[in-house]
Amino acid sequence: MKDLEFQNKVIELIDDLKAVCSAYGLSGDGNEYKIITQVFLYKFLNDKFAYEIKKLDPLLSKQENWEVAYAKKSDDQIKKLQYQTSPDTAKLEIKHFISSLFEKQNDPNFATIFDETLIDIATLNVDVFSIKTSRGEKDILFERLSEYITDRGQRNSFCTAIINKLVGFSFEKIFNKKFDFYSTIFEYLIKDYNTNSGSTYAEYYTPHVVARIIAEILVSKENKKKIQNVSCYDPSAGSGTLLMSLAHTIGEQNCSIYTQDISQKSSSLLRLNLILNSLTHSLPNVIQGNTIREPAHIENKDLKKFNYIVSNPPFKTDFSNYQPDLDSKENEKRFFAGIPNIPPKKKNSMEIYLLFLQHIIFSLKADGKAAVVVPTGFITAQMGIGKTIKKKLIDEKILAGVVSMPSNIFATTGTNVSILFIDKNSKDEVVLIDASKLGKKVKEGKNQKTILSIEEEKKIINNFSQKKNEENFSIKLDYEKIKNRKYSLSAAQYFDYKIEYKNISNDEFKTEIKKIKGEINTLFSESEDLEKEINKQLDKLTIKKK
Repeated sequence: MKDLEFQNKVIELIDDLKAVCSAYGLSGDGNEYKIITQVFLYKFLNDKFAYEIKKLDPLLSKQENWEVAYAKKSDDQIKKLQYQTSPDTAKLEIKHFISSLFEKQNDPNFATIFDETLIDIATLNVDVFSIKTSRGEKDILFERLSEYITDRGQRNSFCTAIINKLVGFSFEKIFNKKFDFYSTIFEYLIKDYNTNSGSTYAEYYTPHVVARIIAEILVSKENKKKIQNVSCYDPSAGSGTLLMSLAHTIGEQNCSIYTQDISQKSSSLLRLNLILNSLTHSLPNVIQGNTIREPAHIENKDLKKFNYIVSNPPFKTDFSNYQPDLDSKENEKRFFAGIPNIPPKKKNSMEIYLLFLQHIIFSLKADGKAAVVVPTGFITAQMGIGKTIKKKLIDEKILAGVVSMPSNIFATTGTNVSILFIDKNSKDEVVLIDASKLGKKVKEGKNQKTILSIEEEKKIINNFSQKKNEENFSIKLDYEKIKNRKYSLSAAQYFDYKIEYKNISNDEFKTEIKKIKGEINTLFSESEDLEKEINKQLDKLTIKKK
């Protein structure tokens, strides 16, 4: 079966599971994502177990029913096979198989059996597949899913419907696939559940094009073969798109992932993403908690330092309830540029990304690299915390460059974004790229989104990596020149502007002047009409007030 055909089959399975939830009144419910993702993961782990066992004992795959043949083996034979499976394979007993549940679906207590099976699997695999909170509490793999159906009389039929959707499908043929394959499936699986709630971190879904550009620039082809046993961190990880792309570029076996995110939902989705992408070994490093208030990754009684950091932090949110706690002696070095004040109005506009950016700079190893998505307004900031951060990056010569992306590269936000690239081993040159004019505008739901072509994506990566000067697109600068321009990181401010002269006759000149005068008169006329309309509306408001 070809990749695209199988991806369509997976999408069909996801749609079927969503249809079951819809039939039982859970469509759009806050718990729907838990049911969909956990059932999907149960199926995935079930099939991964079957794949590994059959690989170890090829005779099983030749049996008409491998589960029956497996069940006939002695306890010692089964233990030996399970011991040899890969570390990212869940431990399962025969009673945990989907086929076993399928045979019990007519039991009057089937919903209880279904729930107990999931909890039993989660408990059996608690040390490998759990993630933690910043306080050390473990969040296990599965929950009692039938309990999200409030009508107890419908729980059995709900669980039966779920199991019947799972039995006719198998993941076994695709366990040799990598990130590019699974990323499409994962994106479809979570597309309805990974939206910004207005108060949580990193629930924006980072586009794959942004993730690829970041990964390819951070990990050059020359250094890729030398990279081994490195740490990769995201302090506002969301569902992990940036980290998955980076890990895939480095090589999943050559890195360990470390994350923190305040959102329980995002942390659960991240766990699924890590399992799909052969990064189960990093699950103990996934922390659900507030990075700014309680950074969780500690080493030698200090914040852990990392080789690579990638992040698309939240830009603005209300953190006034703990802002005063951040102004402490232990945070002096971490928040070297300062802590944003609490505004008297619009507390939800507090610029929390400035704290994440400082935290990232502080958390880099002496030879570390980072890429951070920031609002484009940051790169031209001439005062306050933003200016102080830029000054540090330039004065200490650790800014590798900036890429200003096209508007609407994120369909979920209209904010223009740029990507800062930080390199503790940076040379004497900075690359600034203005990619704002690239891309094609398309509609995505109610929003407009900019799509970059493969050629445009490569152009950004190549111009940055090769430090190319290209007219009105990219420029290579030394740090002193940036200092002299008041630390502006906007590429456009360094481009040479050319004035073109054109020889025209006296008659052509008069024609052009006449045309321009006509356009000016039209604008004045429209302005007068608009002013009259505004005054009319103001008069109406005055009358109403009287």
